[in-house]
Amino acid sequence: MASSKLRNSCSFLNLLLSFFNFILFILSAASLAPIISLKLPPTSLGCAFIFVSCISLLSAFIGFFSQLTHFCYVTHVSLLLASSLGQILGILALYTKEKSSLDMFKSPRDPREAKLLVRLECGVLMVMFVMQFGVMILTCVMNRCWVREYEGLEAERDAMETKRRQRIARVQEESMAEAARIAELKGKEMDEKVKNKYGQQMKTDLEGN
Repeated sequence: MASSKLRNSCSFLNLLLSFFNFILFILSAASLAPIISLKLPPTSLGCAFIFVSCISLLSAFIGFFSQLTHFCYVTHVSLLLASSLGQILGILALYTKEKSSLDMFKSPRDPREAKLLVRLECGVLMVMFVMQFGVMILTCVMNRCWVREYEGLEAERDAMETKRRQRIARVQEESMAEAARIAELKGKEMDEKVKNKYGQQMKTDLEGN
């Protein structure tokens, strides 16, 4: 019963995690548009933002596959942490030093359009960070859930193995008891035959005398 509830809980969390990863994947792809629109080819700052978005894309892509995430838990969490750190730095750079960031992007666009794109990128990064934080929490919870499920399966397997051994031991004990009973019956039959044989011989000898 507890194992069934645990599996249902894991299934719901897995579905929720897939949904979060899907949203994160879309946001990561969307975050590339403002940077590419500012200047192509991008400057070094633009490349840094693209790199952060690509890490988010990769982490979201891995997160789609629960089994892959299960086996690559450390890698997935590392990507999430690296992407989150890059997003925080990006948000700080765009929010606190907007003018300097605009200069570093070296966008040929109209200053108003460039400022709008920078603010749009900052907003997308903020939403990505919140969503990625949720993905990270769910990933850790899912990993714990997988560990508990694995431990539950191990306990069930150990219990089944113990029952199997007890059943084999009981069958062996019953077989030995049955063999002992049969041996005892055969012994009694043999004794009876010997007694009857020698009794008959003694009777014949007495009658002959």
